[in-house]
Amino acid sequence: MTLGDGTDGTAGPDTDPVLDHLVYATPDLDRTVAEVAELTGVRPVRGGHHPGRGTCNYLLGLGGGGYFEIIGPDPAQPAPGRPRWFGIDALDGPRLVAWAVRVTGIAGRVARARAAGYDPGDPVAMSRRTPDGTELAWQLTPPGAGGGLTPFLLDWGGGPHPSGAGLPVVPLVSLAARHPDPAAARAEWAALGVRWPGAPITTGPVQLTAVLAGRHGPVSFGRGAVAP
Repeated sequence: MTLGDGTDGTAGPDTDPVLDHLVYATPDLDRTVAEVAELTGVRPVRGGHHPGRGTCNYLLGLGGGGYFEIIGPDPAQPAPGRPRWFGIDALDGPRLVAWAVRVTGIAGRVARARAAGYDPGDPVAMSRRTPDGTELAWQLTPPGAGGGLTPFLLDWGGGPHPSGAGLPVVPLVSLAARHPDPAAARAEWAALGVRWPGAPITTGPVQLTAVLAGRHGPVSFGRGAVAP
């Protein structure tokens, strides 16, 4: 699967947004990281803490400049005074909940989306430090504006990207989606200038499913993870 429009998965201001990462949310981060490692044969690496958000993450590379984020409650932080993003507080198990597309000029992208009839929300500035002390900074639109199936926008501002840190790679084989109104989902993607990078969307309850090429064979991530 091609993640971007170039070999490094970059997206310029005049190009279509490209897949930045997939979000696999869980209420029990340590348990889910161990499960992913067992199923794929590849151990995810620690990403970092999200200060004030009450979450931290682990990462795997997808190839092509994209990555797979496992995110859950951070035991090193107090519970935030607001719900954690991605519906983590309400989850009873891991789930592929969202995907992000990488853009430049996020404010302009938001304005164009609103003019086209879809509001992705106001960009929020965030940052975190990697285990080696590197600071990563980005802007993103609030996850969940499109119910998980419409991506949120993410602008790294020309700074370091997680995929450039030598992540262990578990290649993305396929990405599938279901939605009760596929035409409505496609309209939101069009407003963002996004082309769905997976198989044709099917009708049904909202669901994202990704298949990664693990060391022992393909692994499917949707509601939980399954290795054939």
